[in-house]
Amino acid sequence: MSANTKILILGAGYGGVHVAKKLAKKYKKNDSIEITLIDKNPFHTLMTELHEVAGGRVHPESVQIELSKIFGRTKVNVVTDYIEKVDTDKKVVTTSYGKYEYDYLVIGTGSEPAFFGVPGVKENGFTLWSFEDAIRIREHIQTMFSLASKERNEKKRKEMLTFVVAGSGFTGIEMAGELLEWKSKLAREYNVDEKEVKLLVVEAMSTILNMLDRGQADKAEKYMKKHGMEILKDSPIVEVNKNSIKLKDGKEIPTQTLIWTCGIQANQESSEYGLQSGRAGRLIANEFMQASGKKDVFVVGDIAYYEEEPGRGTPQIVEAALQTGDTIVKNIIASIENTKMTKFKSNYHGFMVSIGGKYCVANLSGIKLSGFFAMLMKHLVNLHYLWGVNGINACYHYLIHEFFSIEDKRNIMRGHLSSKGNRLWLVPLRLFMGVIWLLEGLKKFVGESTWADKGFKALLNGPASDSWIKAGNIKMPFEWLQTAANSGASEAASTASETATPILSHMPSFYSTIMKIMIPSPEIAVWFQRMVVCIEIGIGLALLAGLFTFLASAASAFMVTNFILSAMAGWDILWYFFGAIALMGGAGRTFGLDYWVIPWISKTLSNWWFGKRVPVYNQKTSL
Repeated sequence: MSANTKILILGAGYGGVHVAKKLAKKYKKNDSIEITLIDKNPFHTLMTELHEVAGGRVHPESVQIELSKIFGRTKVNVVTDYIEKVDTDKKVVTTSYGKYEYDYLVIGTGSEPAFFGVPGVKENGFTLWSFEDAIRIREHIQTMFSLASKERNEKKRKEMLTFVVAGSGFTGIEMAGELLEWKSKLAREYNVDEKEVKLLVVEAMSTILNMLDRGQADKAEKYMKKHGMEILKDSPIVEVNKNSIKLKDGKEIPTQTLIWTCGIQANQESSEYGLQSGRAGRLIANEFMQASGKKDVFVVGDIAYYEEEPGRGTPQIVEAALQTGDTIVKNIIASIENTKMTKFKSNYHGFMVSIGGKYCVANLSGIKLSGFFAMLMKHLVNLHYLWGVNGINACYHYLIHEFFSIEDKRNIMRGHLSSKGNRLWLVPLRLFMGVIWLLEGLKKFVGESTWADKGFKALLNGPASDSWIKAGNIKMPFEWLQTAANSGASEAASTASETATPILSHMPSFYSTIMKIMIPSPEIAVWFQRMVVCIEIGIGLALLAGLFTFLASAASAFMVTNFILSAMAGWDILWYFFGAIALMGGAGRTFGLDYWVIPWISKTLSNWWFGKRVPVYNQKTSL
C-alpha cells in the first residue's frame, strides 16, 4: 500500500456522491487519506426528477447540482473525465486524460436503458436516463407541436400528436403524468386542437406500477384515465419504426414519439472491468458490498447486484444506492482501521410515484397516501436528500424551481406561490414605511414629549429628559421594573394606555417569563430601550435606501410582534406588520441599493463558500 491511502470513486450518481461525502467528513483532518471522484459530467444529476425536465415542468438546471459546489469545501478531488479502462489487478483506472492508482475502488457508474432486442427502439425511440435524454425529449415534443400546428395532412398530424410511453414503472408513469399536464399548455402555445393530442402508456404486463400495492396502483391508473391517458396493458412492443410502433397482437400505432422506459441494465463499460456480473450485467457484490473476488473493490447503487433473499437483487432505487453506500463507507473505514466489517442490511421506507405536479401516490412504511399529502411527502423527501447533498443552497434552489418559479400552475399549490408582480409598486410603501420607522426611532431618541413640543428642532439638543436612551428612564410597562426609582414610567404607561387601547390587556405568561430572563433589572431595561431605538432608526434608513430590505422588513415584523406581546401596542400598529410582509418580496431590488448589493454579496459568498468555478479543461489530473 502506498504512503497515502487512495480512495477512488467512479460515478457521481446518488451512491457515488453519498460515499464521497461521508468519507470526506470522516477523514476531514487526515491528510494521509486521498479521495478522488471521477465522472464524465461536472454535475450530479437528480435522476428521479428527469421527467420534470423532459415534460417541461421545471427549468433544466433544476436537476443539476455542480460537483464543485457539493465538494467545494471538502478534500474530495473532483475529476471530469471519461473512464477508458479499469485494471483491478494493477489497481489503476485510466481515463482519457489521466491515470489514477487506488487502494480502494468504489464503482458507481450506474445503469443504462435495456432494449431487450426489440428492433428499432434504439434508433427510433427516446430514452429517459440522462440529462441529455431529458433535453432531447423536451425539445422533440415542442418540435412535434410546432410542426403539427402547420401540418394540413391529417394522417401526418396524427402521427406528430400521438405520444407513446413504453413501460409502466415509476419512470414511465411519471413521464406520462408530465405529458398529461403539459399538453394543454403546448396546445395553447402552438394553436393546436387539444382534442387531437393522443397520449398512451403501453405495457407488456397485465398490471402497471408493480412495485406498488394494487390499491395505490389502481388509484394512479384511474387518475390517468380520467385526465385522458390511454393505457394499453398486455401489449408488448415488437417493432419500432420512425413513424409507428407495432404490438404483439398486430396492432400498429402511428407515432413519431416513443419514450422507452421498459427496463435498465448495467452500463456496458462495466463488462470490461474484469469483474463477475449477474442479472442485466450488474456487478455481483457480497454482503459487504465488495465486488466478487476483489476485497478492495466495492460496488454501489444500480450497478450493484446482491441478493438479500434468493432470486431478489437489490432494487435499483435511490434508497438502495444510499444504503449500499453507507455499508461501503463503514467497510472502507473498517478496512483502513483494521476493525470488523458490516454486512449490508436494507431498510427501505417505501415508494412514491408522481403523476404530474399535482397528484401522487405513495406507500411509506405501510402508510398509504394519495393526492396532496403524497405529493407533499415527495417534496419533503427530496428536500431531505438535497439537504444532505448540498445543504440550504440545494434546498433553496429546489423550492425556487418547484414552487416559486413554477409555470402553468403545475404543483400542489397551483400558481399561488409563483405569481409575479412588478416590484415598482412596492417602492412607495417601502419609502413610506422607512420614513415612519425613522421618525419612530428619532422620537424615542429625543423623547416623545419633547418631540411633540419641538418636532425636528428637538434633534439639535440631543436626548431630552424623557429620552428612551437615558439612564433611569424605564419606558417598558413591565411590573417587575416599576419601582420607586422609575415611577415616571408607570405614569408614561398610563398616559399611553389612554391614547391607544392595547391589543393585549396583559402580557402572555410565556412571554413574561422570557422577558424576566432577558430584562431582569431597570439597568438592563435601559440598554434594551437603546437597542430598540437603534433598530428602529436602522430599519428606517435601510428601507429608505432599499438596502437589505428583506432583513429590515423581517426585523420590522419582529419588532411589531414584540410590542404587541408586551401589551404596549394598539390595533393601529398592525399595518406595520402586514406592510413588512409585503416588502419582503424584494422591494429593495427596484430603485434601491439591493439591486447592486445583493447580487454582489451572493457572488462573493458563493466564491468564498464553494470556491471559484474552474473550467473542466483546467482541472488537474493525476498522471
